[in-house]
Amino acid sequence: MATQGWTHLGHPVHSLSRAPQEPIGPAILLVHGFGASTDHFRHNIPALAEHHEVHAIDLLGFGRSAKPAELAYGGALWRDQLCAYVAERIGRPTVLVGNSLGGFAALAAGAALGDQAAGVVLLNAAGPFSDEQAPPKGWGKIARQTIGGALFKSPVLQRILFENLRRPATIRRTLNQVYIDKTNVDEALVEAIRLPSLDPGAFGVFRTVFDIPKGQPLDELFAQLTCPLLLLWGIRDPWINAAGRRGAFQRHAPANTTEVVLEAGHCPHDEVPEQVNRALLEWLAALATVEPSPQLSSEPSPEQPSSDDPQLPVPAAAL
Repeated sequence: MATQGWTHLGHPVHSLSRAPQEPIGPAILLVHGFGASTDHFRHNIPALAEHHEVHAIDLLGFGRSAKPAELAYGGALWRDQLCAYVAERIGRPTVLVGNSLGGFAALAAGAALGDQAAGVVLLNAAGPFSDEQAPPKGWGKIARQTIGGALFKSPVLQRILFENLRRPATIRRTLNQVYIDKTNVDEALVEAIRLPSLDPGAFGVFRTVFDIPKGQPLDELFAQLTCPLLLLWGIRDPWINAAGRRGAFQRHAPANTTEVVLEAGHCPHDEVPEQVNRALLEWLAALATVEPSPQLSSEPSPEQPSSDDPQLPVPAAAL
């Protein structure tokens, strides 16, 4: 697997690429969630790269990418980073695949790329709809309840929380909350999340989670999207209440949308990678013949979405 040297806005960005001798279909770009990195696609890249050109990228502020203090972290930064990577490093139509916060970034980039986006795949994506004002779940909600409003103003209290969240025991405990099948919650995964948090700029990035405004509403991005969309749910996700959230996605997603529901938590690509890889490869194989059609759903959707859907971003260890 090749490690690419690339910069965005003058800052080093870590990325990986792998491809067979004769790749088929569009390229694939994998985008991690909050606190994660390219390592989170450890069980997906080998399977996808058997027939496709596959890239994975660490968003600025995460993983092995730079964490400069002067950047305005948020959806616009990561959208533009992905668009630039597709234009400068891939150079052809690309399917963007994103988990959680990375799903929001992938959707925003897919809408902005136009014809250069061959498809978008959302794995338990984060982000608000226009009519949502609820506060975030996950660590943001826990922080509000246990530490109170002072947390959002006090660097000292933020530092205490940050130090606790990057402890291996806390990382493992959090992962066990969001993985239904805990088989893949191993030392490699814990270390992949912990090590980037030791970088000098990591605390500064972490502090922005309390200040980043919510991103562009998902319904607006769906309206701008012209390429096929795959909604791939870990339906037992406790962070974003996926079972309730599906209804809002189904109402706003474009006509050329496919939906797959799996018995998994917030990170289905790492928890049940074989099922995700199979679903993704089947969808990719059908892209060439896809015609706009009504949404496909593997089970009935709830009549109303949950009222406590998260805002962008999903905080801390929500990945």
